[in-house]
Amino acid sequence: MAEKIVQTAGREQLGEFAPMFAHLNDDILFGEVWNEEAIDVKTKCIITVVSLMASGITDSSLSYHLQNAKAHGVSKEEIAAIITHATMYVGWPKGWAVFRLAKEVWNEDVPELTEKDRYQNTICFPIGEENPYGQFFVGQSYLAPVSTEQVPVFNVTFEPGCRNNWHIHHAKNGGGQMLICIGGRGYYQEWGKDAVEMTPGKVINIPAEVKHWHGAAPDSWFSHLAIEVAGEDTSNEWLEAVSDEDYGILK
Repeated sequence: MAEKIVQTAGREQLGEFAPMFAHLNDDILFGEVWNEEAIDVKTKCIITVVSLMASGITDSSLSYHLQNAKAHGVSKEEIAAIITHATMYVGWPKGWAVFRLAKEVWNEDVPELTEKDRYQNTICFPIGEENPYGQFFVGQSYLAPVSTEQVPVFNVTFEPGCRNNWHIHHAKNGGGQMLICIGGRGYYQEWGKDAVEMTPGKVINIPAEVKHWHGAAPDSWFSHLAIEVAGEDTSNEWLEAVSDEDYGILK
Protein backbone atom coordinates (compact mmCIF):
# COMPACT_ATOMS: atom_id res chain seq x y z
CA MET A 1 0.00 0.00 0.00
CA ALA A 2 1.27 3.47 -0.88
CA GLU A 3 2.28 5.80 1.91
CA LYS A 4 -0.68 7.83 3.14
CA ILE A 5 -0.59 11.49 2.15
CA VAL A 6 -0.93 13.88 5.07
CA GLN A 7 -1.39 17.63 4.68
CA THR A 8 -1.34 20.23 7.46
CA ALA A 9 -0.82 23.48 5.52
CA GLY A 10 -4.48 24.45 5.80
CA ARG A 11 -4.54 24.40 9.58
CA GLU A 12 -1.07 25.89 9.91
CA GLN A 13 -1.86 28.87 7.66
CA LEU A 14 -5.64 29.32 7.97
CA GLY A 15 -6.73 27.23 10.92
CA GLU A 16 -7.87 30.14 13.07
CA PHE A 17 -8.98 32.44 10.26
CA ALA A 18 -10.88 29.88 8.15
CA PRO A 19 -11.22 26.55 10.01
CA MET A 20 -13.74 25.10 7.51
CA PHE A 21 -11.46 25.84 4.56
CA ALA A 22 -8.53 24.33 6.48
CA HIS A 23 -10.60 21.19 7.14
CA LEU A 24 -11.64 20.84 3.49
CA ASN A 25 -8.04 21.34 2.31
CA ASP A 26 -6.29 19.05 4.78
CA ASP A 27 -8.90 16.38 5.51
CA ILE A 28 -11.00 16.18 2.33
CA LEU A 29 -8.80 17.24 -0.60
CA PHE A 30 -5.55 15.72 0.63
CA GLY A 31 -6.84 13.37 3.30
CA GLU A 32 -9.45 11.64 1.10
CA VAL A 33 -9.20 12.61 -2.58
CA TRP A 34 -5.41 12.35 -2.81
CA ASN A 35 -5.46 9.04 -0.90
CA GLU A 36 -8.21 7.49 -3.04
CA GLU A 37 -6.62 4.41 -4.64
CA ALA A 38 -8.32 4.20 -8.07
CA ILE A 39 -5.63 6.50 -9.52
CA ASP A 40 -2.00 6.33 -8.47
CA VAL A 41 -0.39 9.40 -6.91
CA LYS A 42 1.94 10.03 -9.85
CA THR A 43 -1.04 10.29 -12.19
CA LYS A 44 -2.82 12.60 -9.74
CA CYS A 45 0.26 14.82 -9.68
CA ILE A 46 0.22 15.06 -13.49
CA ILE A 47 -3.53 15.80 -13.56
CA THR A 48 -3.08 18.53 -10.95
CA VAL A 49 -0.21 20.21 -12.79
CA VAL A 50 -2.16 20.25 -16.06
CA SER A 51 -5.31 21.52 -14.31
CA LEU A 52 -3.47 24.43 -12.70
CA MET A 53 -1.70 25.17 -15.99
CA ALA A 54 -5.01 25.24 -17.87
CA SER A 55 -6.39 27.67 -15.27
CA GLY A 56 -3.43 30.03 -15.73
CA ILE A 57 -2.20 29.50 -12.16
CA THR A 58 1.59 29.81 -12.12
CA ASP A 59 2.23 30.88 -8.53
CA SER A 60 3.69 29.00 -5.57
CA SER A 61 0.86 26.44 -5.64
CA LEU A 62 1.99 25.22 -9.06
CA SER A 63 5.61 25.15 -7.89
CA TYR A 64 4.50 22.96 -4.97
CA HIS A 65 2.69 20.53 -7.26
CA LEU A 66 5.62 20.40 -9.69
CA GLN A 67 7.84 19.51 -6.74
CA ASN A 68 5.26 16.93 -5.66
CA ALA A 69 5.25 15.47 -9.18
CA LYS A 70 9.02 15.17 -9.16
CA ALA A 71 8.93 13.55 -5.70
CA HIS A 72 6.45 10.95 -6.96
CA GLY A 73 8.51 9.86 -9.95
CA VAL A 74 7.77 12.28 -12.79
CA SER A 75 11.03 12.61 -14.71
CA LYS A 76 12.39 15.68 -16.49
CA GLU A 77 11.62 14.07 -19.85
CA GLU A 78 8.07 13.25 -18.75
CA ILE A 79 7.26 16.72 -17.41
CA ALA A 80 8.64 18.31 -20.60
CA ALA A 81 6.37 16.08 -22.70
CA ILE A 82 3.38 16.72 -20.40
CA ILE A 83 3.76 20.52 -20.56
CA THR A 84 4.34 20.46 -24.33
CA HIS A 85 1.24 18.33 -24.91
CA ALA A 86 -0.92 20.51 -22.65
CA THR A 87 0.37 23.68 -24.33
CA MET A 88 -1.25 22.59 -27.60
CA TYR A 89 -4.64 22.82 -25.87
CA VAL A 90 -4.30 25.57 -23.25
CA GLY A 91 -2.05 28.12 -24.95
CA TRP A 92 1.57 29.01 -25.65
CA PRO A 93 2.06 31.67 -22.96
CA LYS A 94 0.92 29.21 -20.27
CA GLY A 95 3.40 26.64 -21.56
CA TRP A 96 6.29 29.10 -21.32
CA ALA A 97 5.29 30.11 -17.81
CA VAL A 98 5.09 26.51 -16.57
CA PHE A 99 8.35 25.50 -18.25
CA ARG A 100 10.20 28.23 -16.36
CA LEU A 101 8.90 26.87 -13.05
CA ALA A 102 9.56 23.27 -14.09
CA LYS A 103 13.17 24.01 -15.02
CA GLU A 104 13.74 25.40 -11.54
CA VAL A 105 12.19 22.33 -9.92
CA TRP A 106 14.20 19.93 -12.08
CA ASN A 107 17.34 21.98 -11.34
CA GLU A 108 17.97 23.44 -14.79
CA ASP A 109 19.28 26.93 -15.40
CA VAL A 110 16.60 29.25 -16.80
CA PRO A 111 17.96 31.59 -19.49
CA GLU A 112 16.86 35.20 -19.28
CA LEU A 113 14.19 35.99 -21.85
CA THR A 114 14.87 38.78 -24.31
CA GLU A 115 12.27 41.47 -25.02
CA LYS A 116 11.65 39.71 -28.32
CA ASP A 117 11.05 36.40 -26.50
CA ARG A 118 8.65 38.03 -24.06
CA TYR A 119 6.68 39.63 -26.87
CA GLN A 120 6.64 36.38 -28.85
CA ASN A 121 4.94 34.73 -25.89
CA THR A 122 2.01 37.14 -26.26
CA ILE A 123 1.14 36.43 -29.91
CA CYS A 124 0.15 33.23 -31.68
CA PHE A 125 2.08 33.78 -34.93
CA PRO A 126 5.88 33.54 -35.20
CA ILE A 127 7.90 36.73 -35.30
CA GLY A 128 10.30 35.23 -37.81
CA GLU A 129 13.66 36.54 -38.93
CA GLU A 130 15.01 40.03 -39.57
CA ASN A 131 13.05 41.69 -42.34
CA PRO A 132 14.88 41.42 -45.71
CA TYR A 133 13.23 44.73 -46.66
CA GLY A 134 14.81 46.43 -43.67
CA GLN A 135 16.34 49.17 -45.79
CA PHE A 136 12.81 50.57 -46.19
CA PHE A 137 12.20 50.70 -42.42
CA VAL A 138 13.31 52.99 -39.62
CA GLY A 139 14.23 50.66 -36.72
CA GLN A 140 14.18 46.89 -36.48
CA SER A 141 11.44 44.76 -38.03
CA TYR A 142 10.87 41.05 -38.61
CA LEU A 143 9.06 39.01 -41.24
CA ALA A 144 7.46 35.57 -41.00
CA PRO A 145 5.50 33.83 -43.79
CA VAL A 146 2.13 32.54 -42.58
CA SER A 147 0.82 31.33 -45.96
CA THR A 148 2.63 31.25 -49.29
CA GLU A 149 -0.13 29.44 -51.20
CA GLN A 150 -3.47 30.72 -52.54
CA VAL A 151 -3.42 34.04 -50.64
CA PRO A 152 0.04 35.22 -49.49
CA VAL A 153 -0.03 36.20 -45.80
CA PHE A 154 2.93 37.46 -43.79
CA ASN A 155 3.33 38.45 -40.16
CA VAL A 156 5.28 41.70 -39.89
CA THR A 157 6.59 42.61 -36.43
CA PHE A 158 8.01 46.01 -35.46
CA GLU A 159 10.12 46.78 -32.42
CA PRO A 160 9.02 49.89 -30.46
CA GLY A 161 9.50 52.99 -32.58
CA CYS A 162 9.98 51.05 -35.81
CA ARG A 163 7.98 52.02 -38.90
CA ASN A 164 8.20 51.50 -42.62
CA ASN A 165 8.69 54.26 -45.20
CA TRP A 166 5.86 55.88 -47.04
CA HIS A 167 4.94 53.57 -49.90
CA ILE A 168 2.30 52.87 -52.54
CA HIS A 169 0.83 49.58 -53.76
CA HIS A 170 0.34 50.10 -57.48
CA ALA A 171 -2.10 48.10 -59.61
CA LYS A 172 -3.82 48.52 -62.96
CA ASN A 173 -6.88 46.78 -61.52
CA GLY A 174 -7.60 45.47 -58.01
CA GLY A 175 -4.54 45.27 -55.82
CA GLY A 176 -3.87 46.94 -52.51
CA GLN A 177 -3.32 45.36 -49.10
CA MET A 178 -5.10 44.38 -45.89
CA LEU A 179 -3.55 44.71 -42.45
CA ILE A 180 -4.85 42.80 -39.40
CA CYS A 181 -3.28 43.72 -36.05
CA ILE A 182 -2.48 40.63 -33.97
CA GLY A 183 -0.38 42.09 -31.17
CA GLY A 184 0.95 45.20 -29.49
CA ARG A 185 0.05 48.71 -30.58
CA GLY A 186 0.87 50.64 -33.72
CA TYR A 187 -0.34 53.12 -36.31
CA TYR A 188 -1.46 53.32 -39.93
CA GLN A 189 -1.50 56.63 -41.77
CA GLU A 190 -2.53 57.71 -45.27
CA TRP A 191 -0.98 60.76 -46.87
CA GLY A 192 -2.85 63.89 -45.84
CA LYS A 193 -4.88 62.16 -43.11
CA ASP A 194 -4.50 61.61 -39.36
CA ALA A 195 -2.82 58.43 -38.15
CA VAL A 196 -5.11 55.56 -37.08
CA GLU A 197 -4.21 53.58 -33.95
CA MET A 198 -3.99 49.80 -34.42
CA THR A 199 -4.55 47.33 -31.60
CA PRO A 200 -5.32 43.57 -31.79
CA GLY A 201 -8.32 42.90 -34.01
CA LYS A 202 -8.10 46.19 -35.94
CA VAL A 203 -8.39 45.68 -39.72
CA ILE A 204 -7.10 48.21 -42.24
CA ASN A 205 -8.05 48.07 -45.92
CA ILE A 206 -5.53 49.85 -48.15
CA PRO A 207 -6.65 50.56 -51.71
CA ALA A 208 -4.14 50.57 -54.55
CA GLU A 209 -2.45 53.91 -55.35
CA VAL A 210 -2.79 55.24 -51.76
CA LYS A 211 0.41 56.59 -50.19
CA HIS A 212 0.72 55.36 -46.61
CA TRP A 213 2.92 53.95 -43.84
CA HIS A 214 2.44 51.70 -40.81
CA GLY A 215 4.51 50.79 -37.79
CA ALA A 216 4.82 50.45 -34.02
CA ALA A 217 3.92 53.00 -31.38
CA PRO A 218 6.97 54.59 -29.72
CA ASP A 219 6.52 52.51 -26.55
CA SER A 220 5.18 49.19 -27.87
CA TRP A 221 6.01 46.21 -30.01
CA PHE A 222 3.54 45.76 -32.86
CA SER A 223 2.55 42.94 -35.22
CA HIS A 224 0.14 42.78 -38.11
CA LEU A 225 -0.71 40.25 -40.77
CA ALA A 226 -0.11 41.68 -44.23
CA ILE A 227 -2.42 40.25 -46.90
CA GLU A 228 -1.73 41.14 -50.51
CA VAL A 229 -4.87 41.74 -52.56
CA ALA A 230 -4.73 40.18 -56.01
CA GLY A 231 -4.66 42.59 -58.93
CA GLU A 232 -3.34 43.27 -62.40
CA ASP A 233 0.21 44.60 -62.90
CA THR A 234 0.81 44.97 -59.17
CA SER A 235 4.00 46.49 -57.76
CA ASN A 236 5.20 48.26 -54.64
CA GLU A 237 6.92 51.65 -54.67
CA TRP A 238 8.98 52.61 -51.61
CA LEU A 239 9.25 56.31 -50.91
CA GLU A 240 10.77 58.61 -48.28
CA ALA A 241 11.02 57.71 -44.59
CA VAL A 242 8.46 59.01 -42.10
CA SER A 243 10.15 61.99 -40.51
CA ASP A 244 11.01 62.00 -36.81
CA GLU A 245 8.97 65.18 -36.49
CA ASP A 246 5.80 63.62 -37.91
CA TYR A 247 6.30 60.38 -36.01
CA GLY A 248 7.14 62.20 -32.77
CA ILE A 249 3.62 63.61 -32.38
CA LEU A 250 2.23 60.08 -31.95
CA LYS A 251 1.83 58.64 -28.47
